[in-house]
Amino acid sequence: MMVPRFSVIIPVLHEEAAINYVLEHISSLREAGASEIIVVDGDPEGKTIGIIRNPKVITTIAQKGRGNQMNAGAALAKGDNLVFLHADTRLPHHAFTLMDVSLRDRMYAAGAFDLAIASTRPIFRLIEKTASLRSRLTLIPYGDQTLFFRRNYFDAIGGFAAIPIMEDVEIMRRIKRRGDRIVFIDQPVTTSARRWEKEGVFLCTLRNWFLISLYLSGVSPERLSRLYR
Repeated sequence: MMVPRFSVIIPVLHEEAAINYVLEHISSLREAGASEIIVVDGDPEGKTIGIIRNPKVITTIAQKGRGNQMNAGAALAKGDNLVFLHADTRLPHHAFTLMDVSLRDRMYAAGAFDLAIASTRPIFRLIEKTASLRSRLTLIPYGDQTLFFRRNYFDAIGGFAAIPIMEDVEIMRRIKRRGDRIVFIDQPVTTSARRWEKEGVFLCTLRNWFLISLYLSGVSPERLSRLYR
C-alpha cells in the first residue's frame, strides 16, 4: 500500500456545521489524492465525527484539547508529513504542492502559511497583514496558519505539549530554541471570521494579544485556560 505524502489532521469540538465542508474542500484540491485525512473529536460522544459523510476519512476520539487531539491524530497518521488544519480554515490551491516543495528543502523541518480572513471588512486586512508580519519576525506562527511538519521531525521533538492552551506557540518556541528552521508560504490559508464577529474584533484581538503576552511572560497554560474561558 502506498504511503501517503501528507496526513491532514483536524482537531474538532462541536464542529457539526463545518466538518463536511472542510472535508469536501480538502478532497477538491488537485493533489489531495496523495493525502489521508484524520479527524479527532474532543467530544466523548463524537458528535462531529458522527456526521462525517466521507467513508475514507479516519476518525477517532481523544481527550479534549487541541494538543492532545492533534497528537492522537499524529499517532494514527501514515503520511511522510503532517498537516494540522483547523475545521474553519481553507487551504489555498496547490497547497500540497507548496508544502511538498518547501519540505523537500532539507533546510526546513516545519512550516506555516500566511493568514487570510474570510470577510470583506477592511479591519481584517490589517489583522491579516499584522499576523503574517508578526509570525515572520518572531518565527512563531499560530495554529490558524496551518502548521505542517516532516513526520520524523515531529516525532523526534515529542509532538505537541499536553497543555490546555498555547500548544501552537509552545511547539514553535521549542523549534526556535533548537535552532531549527521553519518555512513560510506566502499563499495564505483562509480562516473564518466567526470568532472575531462573535466576540468583537477589538476585544477578541486584544484578548489574544494579552493572553500570548502573559504566556511569553511565564504564566502557565493552565491559568491562561481559565482566563480564556
